[in-house]
Amino acid sequence: MSTLRETLNEYVREGDLYERIDDKHIRCFACGHRCPIPEGQPGVCKVRFNHGGKLYVPWGYTAGIQCDPIEKKPFFHAYPGALAHSFGMLGCDLHCSYCQNWVTSQALRDPAAVSPPRPITPQAIVEQAIELGAKVIVSTYNEPLITSEWAVAVFKEARKVGLKTAFVSNGNGTPEVLEYLRPWVDFYKVDLKSFDDRHYRQLGGRLEPILDTIRRLFQMGIWLEIVTLIIPGFNDSDEELKRMAEFLAGVSPDIPWHVTAFHQDYNMTDPEDTSVATLMRAAEFGKKAGLRFIYAGNLPGQVGDWENTRCPGCNRMLIERSGFRILGYFLTPKGECPGCGLAIPGRWEAEFQGQKTSSPFLPGRIKSY
Repeated sequence: MSTLRETLNEYVREGDLYERIDDKHIRCFACGHRCPIPEGQPGVCKVRFNHGGKLYVPWGYTAGIQCDPIEKKPFFHAYPGALAHSFGMLGCDLHCSYCQNWVTSQALRDPAAVSPPRPITPQAIVEQAIELGAKVIVSTYNEPLITSEWAVAVFKEARKVGLKTAFVSNGNGTPEVLEYLRPWVDFYKVDLKSFDDRHYRQLGGRLEPILDTIRRLFQMGIWLEIVTLIIPGFNDSDEELKRMAEFLAGVSPDIPWHVTAFHQDYNMTDPEDTSVATLMRAAEFGKKAGLRFIYAGNLPGQVGDWENTRCPGCNRMLIERSGFRILGYFLTPKGECPGCGLAIPGRWEAEFQGQKTSSPFLPGRIKSY
């Protein structure tokens, strides 16, 4: 029986994001590690490897497809109510002990992470999205930066039929990969896990590439939203939350910041689940820093107004939510506040299209409305 690595080696093609260093080494540009990869070896992600002086990358499969409300990604300022047809591959350039997608992200790193690849074409993913009424196609579940070539192939097909495209990512990018993605990605969610480089190194990365990615994405004009999972004892100190909020506000006060509640998962079972008080404390730091759109997630119905979008000019309710469910939508066709006329940053429909689903579902199964 073939091992998972042997199986995955059948689903590859030569990558675009690399250069040759010498006869035995190449350098990959897909993520912030910028791995110098010797002949016959993979990079940190375990799925991009050097064979014969060429970089081979994942291609032609998915390890999971699911339909999500776009609010789950989470995007709160990009076509509210839309269906996000979400696909993922295998592998990650980090190894977070609390990963909720570890079955796909930690494949080839954790023997218990088993999610077999299923062959598929970009056209088939897009056709399925259209059939289901999706507005957006999203590369997610593993780290999409390390499978950028495949994502771009899917996104090119998506653009042909008018679909929007998105990355849900840890943000550990490089200037090269962001320029590669720039023509094909409409929305980008970055998971800003901490504002302490020591914490990032515990997860297998560094802070600065993530901060650089956030700055570059905003400068490129790609719609950007930030998520921070608040983990007690890891990244919930007043000082760290304050610095994180101030950094984001310094890039732009219009970037939505989602502070979400941790629950015990995968290999992190020591900290207590995040309390409502901690989540709201984090949200208050965002407000004090000058961020205009802060959302508290994973505790629906418990965080008061922090689930809703209000006008920063007149405080009028613009989008009312409970969890992923939209309870009211009041923006004008131009994406403005109907009270004071302030333009609300985001990507909006001329008319609210209703909500396709308020909970995830697998293609072919009954939708949950």
